[in-house]
Amino acid sequence: MEDAFATHGLFSKAQRQLVGAYFLSEYSFEASALFNPSIVPHPDQSGAPTGGLRFILSLRAIGEGHVSSLTFRTGMIAADGSLVVDPTARLASVPRITSRVSGPEGDRVDLMFRPEEDLSERVIFPVTESQSNGIEDVRFVKFNEGDRQTYYATYTAYSGRAIRSELIETSDFRSFRLMPLRGSAAHNKGMALFPRKIDGRYAMIARQDNENLYLLYSDDLYTWEGGGVPLLKPQFPWEFVQIGNCGSPIELDEGWLLLTHGVGPVRKYSIGAALLDKRDPSKVLARSAEPLLRPEPSEREGYVPNVVYTCGAMRHKDRIILPYAVSDTFSSFATIGISALIASMQR
Repeated sequence: MEDAFATHGLFSKAQRQLVGAYFLSEYSFEASALFNPSIVPHPDQSGAPTGGLRFILSLRAIGEGHVSSLTFRTGMIAADGSLVVDPTARLASVPRITSRVSGPEGDRVDLMFRPEEDLSERVIFPVTESQSNGIEDVRFVKFNEGDRQTYYATYTAYSGRAIRSELIETSDFRSFRLMPLRGSAAHNKGMALFPRKIDGRYAMIARQDNENLYLLYSDDLYTWEGGGVPLLKPQFPWEFVQIGNCGSPIELDEGWLLLTHGVGPVRKYSIGAALLDKRDPSKVLARSAEPLLRPEPSEREGYVPNVVYTCGAMRHKDRIILPYAVSDTFSSFATIGISALIASMQR
């Protein structure tokens, strides 16, 4: 307005709002799809029901122009496993960029939201060249390392020409750091971080060849080299085309529960699971011969038909809380008893 109107300071508030409106356009960032969720415990458990907990749900939102952004919801899980999602704010807010550091692998960017903004208002749009066409399939995990409470999330950065894996770091879901991952193994998609170190090293599930799953280790959280250890190959008809992870492994008494997705005939995506040895996750103890979840007839149609998919589930007592996307359009929830889940897997 300063360039266009030398006397803009004389405008009334209503006049300034009117002029500003002519320079703006409304953008509905969730208009096409709200999908591929992941779930983690909320860092602030005040107000949680007895025996329950508060959670944060991350979601991939697609609006006009087919650009993916990251948005959030909050909610509560009761002691009996019933679940309620909190009301969503009417408007959205974007963060302030507090720091940008350029490097050979790309930009490291720090973002900050205002404390009075509800978490469901906060939207992270692409802010670097590598993400310019989308921040896709964010997999959040609460990482356990001493007394420090940190949430990490791997995601696929899409520039319109290339993809690669990048990392989000936050402790409060108000301030976020987005940065590229280095190394040959990071030039791929669908990486999922274990929630703690294993034998002093970081561990990651990845799909290096667009078909099979591999186990990676690294001393440096931000650098991932090599092809990794082969972990899972397509074995059953529902996953013959390819398999991938469905979020970070979940630690159970019995081992690491790794949710997987499999692609079968007619590009049908289903969700299964594998149980990995707790001390040596390269050892597969059991896996799903049949899907835990597959598209129902009522869920078949959508932006991408015949798909159920998740970017991360969470344990609550004796259940797995599983948010999942339906045909790349909307999201829903399922709960699975842990004992029944493990009993259903083939050893």
